[in-house]
Amino acid sequence: MESIKELWGFIKENKKWWLFPMVAVLLLVGVLVVLTAGSAISPFIYTLF
Repeated sequence: MESIKELWGFIKENKKWWLFPMVAVLLLVGVLVVLTAGSAISPFIYTLF
């Protein structure tokens, strides 16, 4: 959780707002991979990457 706070502080302080969409997409992809790791959908998800 501390690293997320540091990243948010960096984005706010340096006005690097273009980083926010990239971080959001990476988090969504990570959550998608973790949630589908043990399911029957996983072969289809891994073919996307």
